[in-house]
Amino acid sequence: MDFKPANNIQDLQYFGEFGGVNPSISDSSTYTFLSAKTMFDTFEGNAEGCYLYSRHSSPSNLYLGEALAAMEGTETATVTASGMGAITPVLLQLCGSGEHVVSSRTIYGGTYAFLKNFAPRLGIQTSFVDITKLDVVEAAITDKTKVLYCESVSNPLLEVADIKGLAQLAKKHNLKLVVDNTFSPLSISPAKLGADVVIHSLTKFINGSSDTVGGVVCGTQELIDQLRNVNDGAAMLLGSTMDSLRSASVLKNLRTLHIRMQQHSYNAKYLAEKFENDGLKTVYPGLQSHPSHALFKSMMNDKYGFGGMMTIDVGSLDKANALMELMQEQNLGYLAVSLGFYKTLFSAPGSSTSSEIPEEEQQEMGLSDGLIRFSIGLDADIERTYKMMRACMEKLNIL
Repeated sequence: MDFKPANNIQDLQYFGEFGGVNPSISDSSTYTFLSAKTMFDTFEGNAEGCYLYSRHSSPSNLYLGEALAAMEGTETATVTASGMGAITPVLLQLCGSGEHVVSSRTIYGGTYAFLKNFAPRLGIQTSFVDITKLDVVEAAITDKTKVLYCESVSNPLLEVADIKGLAQLAKKHNLKLVVDNTFSPLSISPAKLGADVVIHSLTKFINGSSDTVGGVVCGTQELIDQLRNVNDGAAMLLGSTMDSLRSASVLKNLRTLHIRMQQHSYNAKYLAEKFENDGLKTVYPGLQSHPSHALFKSMMNDKYGFGGMMTIDVGSLDKANALMELMQEQNLGYLAVSLGFYKTLFSAPGSSTSSEIPEEEQQEMGLSDGLIRFSIGLDADIERTYKMMRACMEKLNIL
């Protein structure tokens, strides 16, 4: 696939109001008009380039949305106040009462909780399936199904979705394929593989500095217009609007994403290979032992690697907690949820980011007590990091 997402970001040119190399920040919640008719036309969505109220849109938000649409290769995009503020409006826009979603069973805990616990209150049901088995996915589709939902690389088990295969299923059954690409920006371009909608939590790798919460929906102009519609648009009416100052901040950080993803991926692959050689149960898509290694490789864009996320299983929650506490004491990273930070972050997903998933379902999907999820940082000397991590494991008799 000859798609170069970083070039698309680089080729965007925005100047500030006074010639600044960064676009001016639209630090206003409301906008003035020279005529009443223009205000009316803007409210109706018929005045290109005019702004009414920043919950609808703002120049800063549109700049960031345009850049992210260029990165994903979609017609346009809309940014939101959080990743969940992107996921939930899309599902509610595409599904109504009495309709159905087929979702991967290994997804972010917040998304799982929304589909399992909240959406049924609105009459929307979900079947959770092993997304890696296309026959199982197709068997779950009913005449009420409207959406296939998955993550490119799942949270936290790092299962890889066959996006091309899922896109073919979606087309065959007239469904929308919605892909959360938070774990693999630049590495995988779901829209180019046939996805209808691509979602990110901007909080993670794209922003990269763990100081901002945000989300984005990338898709067709038609879908984004529907989401923003003042009468029945889920993004508009649920109000998960991104602040202009935050949009400007994320846009600046987006410019270095390609460099950061290369380093995250390099460091994660180095550690994964070392840990696997040490006999630890290690899951990383860049390892030959990963069941979807070849699939990921067939989908990935050159240069950006297999991402910065990996897991190891140390056998028990007590051991996992002891190791994470010791690694934090040694300044090898932080015991914290989230991902994409310059420092390595580690957590036990079963008791944190996936705690919304009941224990018996965690066991069924293979989410064990001793699993540690790593978001590998931008360490300049990854060999030193490995030696220090190994010493922590030896001290706790994990190795």
